[in-house]
Amino acid sequence: MQQVGIYEQLITQLLQSKLDQQKFYIGERTLEAAEASVWLSRFLTQILEYALSAVPSGEGRLTQQIELSNQLLLWLKDKVADSGFIEENLVDTQGRILTALYELDNPIAASLDQYVKEVFPLTGLTQSELFCGSNAGLSLETELKREILSSDKIYWLVSFIKWAGIRIFRRELEDFTRSGRELKVITTSYMGATDAKAVEFLASLPNTEVKLSYNTQRERLHAKSYLFLRDTGFHTGYIGSSNLSHSALTSGLEWNLKITSQEIPHIIDKSLNTFETYWQSTDFEAFDGQAKSQQKLIQALAQAKGTRRINHHITLILSLFLINKRCSNNFQLNGMCITAIETLSLRRQAPVKR
Repeated sequence: MQQVGIYEQLITQLLQSKLDQQKFYIGERTLEAAEASVWLSRFLTQILEYALSAVPSGEGRLTQQIELSNQLLLWLKDKVADSGFIEENLVDTQGRILTALYELDNPIAASLDQYVKEVFPLTGLTQSELFCGSNAGLSLETELKREILSSDKIYWLVSFIKWAGIRIFRRELEDFTRSGRELKVITTSYMGATDAKAVEFLASLPNTEVKLSYNTQRERLHAKSYLFLRDTGFHTGYIGSSNLSHSALTSGLEWNLKITSQEIPHIIDKSLNTFETYWQSTDFEAFDGQAKSQQKLIQALAQAKGTRRINHHITLILSLFLINKRCSNNFQLNGMCITAIETLSLRRQAPVKR
């Protein structure tokens, strides 16, 4: 019998026969017409994968699997109004997968075969993958370089950017933007962690736009998202814990999930829509690399670092007070400590000079 708990599973005839209404509460809901295609296709994917895997091993196994697939497609031909769609999508009998399409008259590289091998992501374009520092022979750093070189648009959203992190991708970003492709980056001055040099470098690249949030007391952007868009429709993204720093992208104990438009398109779409919402928000200001923008960024980072130090001092003073209070019931916070805390608090609340 099924384990007790919560489910979200299509009820089949076999499952229905195992559901004992006399012994168990059975929660269920109606499958809506608007969601039926998603649910049924997801279910059929599992069944078809099982059926194709069940084809006996042997020299002609691939051919048999393709023939079975085409037989199922031809059976569907009489069931749908657009029969031409089915015929056009019969699987090639040789079992090939398209990996690239480039013009021969105006090639982007002397050897297109070698170029594709160098830029094609090792984890592919259709399947999710988790990077957690233990991917044998595969690093997030290496994969992101390939994602950059094979994309047409790049949208990055990170809490902070370090120069050491940007240096990892410097050559790839320069090649990407010089070729006329678009780069957009959103970051913040939160805690003064961002390096001004890194932001200035990005802003200096052609076809690149950078926006920052300076309102870190109210808007504390903590998301890390790297989106790679392709004109072919094979979009990919990385959502996780890594900011643009050297340790986070190389040796840090970070978790980052790769997502693809072929596998979970709704997540890619939501990520893009959220990025665009931030990009249009007045909370994020354009950084153009000019003197005024540079001065504002430097001041914001300096103030954020100062606030962080002040918070540390307040915490230290209060910690010492609590320790001493435990040692002596008569211990009181003296006037010097009170004055110090009040002064630090006022400095923390002081507005930024524009």
